[in-house]
Amino acid sequence: MQVRSVTASDVDAVHRLLLTNGWAHRVGGVEELGRLISASQRAVVAVSGDDIVGFARAITDGLSNGYLSMVVVAEPHRRRGIGQALVECLIGSEPNITWVLRAGRKGAAEFFDKLGFTPSTTAMERPRR
Repeated sequence: MQVRSVTASDVDAVHRLLLTNGWAHRVGGVEELGRLISASQRAVVAVSGDDIVGFARAITDGLSNGYLSMVVVAEPHRRRGIGQALVECLIGSEPNITWVLRAGRKGAAEFFDKLGFTPSTTAMERPRR
């Protein structure tokens, strides 16, 4: 398995991955996903053989703050360290960046806890309409 930056030729496969793994409600068409990826400072895929089996993206200033927007691994490939590899690739080793995320999906809090994330009492949210 390899983790690398997303390329334009990956967008169709990433779109299929998201649609088939519980993210259909958050992803419009392929063009919209392409714009989301382009607007993200960091976007990576996990590749096994010829298949994209994971995707993650983040928005960050690279100095102080970062937001993990999506971390998705195909169901048959979960619990193999792929999600961890995606997150570690996105957040890097810069200790001065505070990373935040929404961990509302089943199992997300436990997964991110293992990566050093803790619940926050200071975050606020203005949900989309």
